[in-house]
Order: sequence, then structure tokens, then C-alpha cells
Amino acid sequence: MRYGDLVAVDDVSFSVRQGEVFGILGPNGAGKTTTLECIEGIQRPTAGGITVLDTGVHQDPNAVKLQIGVQLQVSAYFDYLTLNEILDLFARFYGQERSAADLLTTVGLADKANTTVEKLSAGQKQRFTIAATLVNDPEIVFLDEPTANLDPQARRNLWEFVREINQRGKTIVLTTHYMEEAEYLCDRVAIMDQGRIVAMDSPVNLIRELPVPYEITAATDSGYDRDRLVSLASVMELANDSDGGFTLHSSDAADTLPALLQWAASSQIRLTHLEVTPGNLESVFLSLTGRALRD
Repeated sequence: MRYGDLVAVDDVSFSVRQGEVFGILGPNGAGKTTTLECIEGIQRPTAGGITVLDTGVHQDPNAVKLQIGVQLQVSAYFDYLTLNEILDLFARFYGQERSAADLLTTVGLADKANTTVEKLSAGQKQRFTIAATLVNDPEIVFLDEPTANLDPQARRNLWEFVREINQRGKTIVLTTHYMEEAEYLCDRVAIMDQGRIVAMDSPVNLIRELPVPYEITAATDSGYDRDRLVSLASVMELANDSDGGFTLHSSDAADTLPALLQWAASSQIRLTHLEVTPGNLESVFLSLTGRALRD
């Protein structure tokens, strides 16, 4: 996808499996939203083709739009209509007779049915927007940065609603720049940077492929044999070596941790601190691109 000389989306290709939660993860400006808008039929790509549910998006866009639900980053609603009235109106656009009460119950807003959108909190507005995406009973739900600008509690609450919607049989495609969100929600993740997909797999597999998937940090009340630590099972290197502590880079913490405890016991060394830190998707992104995920 080009905007003049700017290549916003560059040779991106992927497929989404029925029933999964598929995430597009990357920093702001990576091309996530542009990719989603091309799939949704909002933008026409300057090259390539897109198929949704066996239908070419730009060959028959109306057929596609009848089968998908879309939550945009910014949504606007009628100021003086209640939540019930807005959902009833949207249902009529699709020729549907969906129950607004059922939709609001699904997203935990049944008690707000006669309230206007402006009186909702940020988290409630996002939940209502998700309810609006479900009006046409779509097979695929697209969520663009669904938890952006929400506080941690509202974000967690929304994650549970997304999971519930998925468990009801909906395929979900979402974009996010929150790595913990992608790890929690997504069956598979495509990591984007500068308009390209740099990796794609399940979060677990992506983390396992890290050069250093685990860090084990420890401190002692006495000295230790550096060479002996390096020789422990699955240790790749000894880092941050100091008089009172050290960090082991391990390929398998389940191997290294028992070996470390056995070494400490046999050497009569007391560990005053012990911490195991697994890799995460931010570590994956840093490993792939050399810069932090939230840059």
C-alpha cells in the first residue's frame, strides 16, 4: 500500500484460520491499521489482492461487509439516541432483527440500555462499540487497537469480553501495540515493523525461538565459582557478573533452575535472591528489529 513515495504496507501476506484470535502486533506507525482497513474494504490497496470468506474484498465489497463486524480506532454515534436505539438502527441497516438487549447483555451493559453514549466511561464505550460490531451476527470481527487509552482494569475487562465473543464462535482479527494483550488473547500473532511482517507464529513459539528465552537472576551471601555456573545445564552465558549476584542466560529454565539449586546446596552457598524471567513478545520484537516495541 503506497501513499505517494511512502510504502505503508509492504508485501504483507497472511491467512486467518476459522475460530482463532489473530493479532497484528507492532508499534504505532507499523502499518497495522492500514492493513486492517484494506482487509475491511475501507481502503483499496495499490497492489495485490484480498479474500475474505472466499470473496474478493474489492470484487464484491458489499457481500464481505455483510459478514464482518468492524471496530474502528475512533467511533462516533448519534448524540441523542440511547444505546438501545443505536443498536436497533444499526440492525435495520443490515436488515437484521437482533435483540439490542441481548447484545448489551453480552458486553455487560444491559443496565445502560437507555443511556446515551456520551455518559459512558471509556471502557464502557469500547464495550458498546464491540456490541455494535456484532449487530449483523458477523463471522469475523475486526478490532483495531480495542484497548487503546483504557486504564489497566478496563483493559483486562475488555480482554475477557473479547475471549467470550471468540468462544461464541467468532473469528477475531485485532491490532495492538500491547505485547501482553497479544500474549493473552491471540492464538497467532503477526509482528509488523515498518510496513512488513517480520515474524508470524503463536506467541509461545515466537518466544521459544528467542536466542535467550530465559534469564535467571540470583544473589548469594558469599562468592561463587564463575566457571561452574557457566557449565550448568542449558546455560548459554553468564551476564551481569558482580561480587554479590549474577544473571544466567538459559535456553531452558526447567533444566537450569534445578541444576543451580543443586550447585548452591553442594557448595554450601545460600541464595539470597532468585528470579526467573521468561522472554515475551517485546523481547521477540527487540530481537528481530533491534529496538523496543513501544518506540
